[in-house]
Amino acid sequence: QVQLVESGGGSVQAGGSLRLSCAASRYMYDNGCMGWFRQAPGKEREGVAAIDSDDAGSAWYADSVKGRFTVSEDNAKNELYLQMTSLKPEDTAMYYCAASGSKPCFYPPEIGRFNYWGQGTQVTVS
Repeated sequence: QVQLVESGGGSVQAGGSLRLSCAASRYMYDNGCMGWFRQAPGKEREGVAAIDSDDAGSAWYADSVKGRFTVSEDNAKNELYLQMTSLKPEDTAMYYCAASGSKPCFYPPEIGRFNYWGQGTQVTVS
């Protein structure tokens, strides 16, 4: 069954940190690109970070989060993570984990190339 499940969102003060987790099925993890996207109220969904699950060195970040967010993975657990530090109020959004299910990976990540999405986890920075 194709499934992505996010966890780890919450409310935090500016300057704080959160770590998001995404549990993915083995098929998606092995056969595509993984990404984190976010959508704030009234705004379009945007890519935050993306990675080729076979190449940790391929990590891509949006300019707005470079140096503050880190994407990583645990291949043994089929899990993807987004470590967020120095959070700002403008980081407030619903965060989604997504998988393309195919390769190659393109950067910046294009929403239309990601076929599988989690339900989202809310991050609120005040």
